[in-house]
Amino acid sequence: MQYGLNEEQEMIVSTVRSFVEKEIYPHEDLVERTGEVPTEIAQDIKQKTLDLGFYACNFPEEVGCAGLSHVDFALVERELGRGSMALNHFFGRPQNILMACEGDQRERYLMPAVRGEKMDALAMTEPGAGSDVRGMKCNAVRDGGDWVVNGTKHFISGAEHADFIIVFIATGEDDTPRGPKKRITTFLVDRGTPGFTIRDGYKSVSHRGYKNMILEFDDCRLPDAQVLGQIDGGFAVMNEWLYATRITVAAMSVGRARRVFDYALNYAAEREQFGQPIGKFQGVGFQIADMITEIDAADLLTLAAADRLDKSMSSNREIASAKLYATEMLARVTDAAIQIHGGMGLMDDYPLERFWRDARVERIWDGTSEIQRHIIARDLLRPLGA
Repeated sequence: MQYGLNEEQEMIVSTVRSFVEKEIYPHEDLVERTGEVPTEIAQDIKQKTLDLGFYACNFPEEVGCAGLSHVDFALVERELGRGSMALNHFFGRPQNILMACEGDQRERYLMPAVRGEKMDALAMTEPGAGSDVRGMKCNAVRDGGDWVVNGTKHFISGAEHADFIIVFIATGEDDTPRGPKKRITTFLVDRGTPGFTIRDGYKSVSHRGYKNMILEFDDCRLPDAQVLGQIDGGFAVMNEWLYATRITVAAMSVGRARRVFDYALNYAAEREQFGQPIGKFQGVGFQIADMITEIDAADLLTLAAADRLDKSMSSNREIASAKLYATEMLARVTDAAIQIHGGMGLMDDYPLERFWRDARVERIWDGTSEIQRHIIARDLLRPLGA
């Protein structure tokens, strides 16, 4: 890949960073305090994103969107990562797997989503099926021309605002040498569908205002028209979605780490002890050096993985490495920033304690650090027959 950004990419970074600083930062304290995003603020952010031409910028030009490359979109997500997830949710990046919509689905789901007329959410995780996706118990059974769905999904981000949910559901089971293997199908489920309920989830210390919800299916009937992609083809759709979202998590972790670093750097330059700025002491200065080195390394790993996707190269291991390293780097950087600030780092006068709490979930969702290590090790060992 080319190292360094071109003029268009510099413009993307500048535009999104300015947007985050002007439209997101001013509302963060309110969201942190109340755990809610007021409707008028959410709509204002969405409209300004539409006006900028960045809404659904992860979608191609053929559906009227910006058609950003994976690298360009990673730059957008990196800058959004500087701000509150609860607020930048309304910057609007629908799930890219909606491009699998066909026929009437395009006008019912895809086009309203990219135009900002409808919001979507994605549901995969269940109380008994997190990293073990094939262990899902939410199931759909044929009944005449419909599917009857029963089961529960939880930890579903953005569902409280969603007009429809993209749901992965077990639609059968195959016997394999390694035991039973679930067949999975992707369904589009409208809010208000009989037998489908969205209710409040759990209170989290991370990303306040960015809520997780619980979805319940009780004999919910869905026709074939609600199937996204192929029946029993949901696992392939899921993996395609995970590629993009893991790059997003990595990129946002880099952006957040850079914001945290700025606080630490300025504090180290301004705070004096024993007659000099604390940054002059090696105990602090060396931490600053380590922080920026790790941030830059995570940034390059992330952009390199996105570049491989753009070139249609094998990238499973590289994406896993980026997600693993960037999220664990963020944890180290936020912890070091608090240490540099001393006791003040844990006070709510600074947002550092918020970044510290928010950082913790990044190593869990969209594939835990352990899952990323498994992907990396498997990719390296399988060609050797191990």
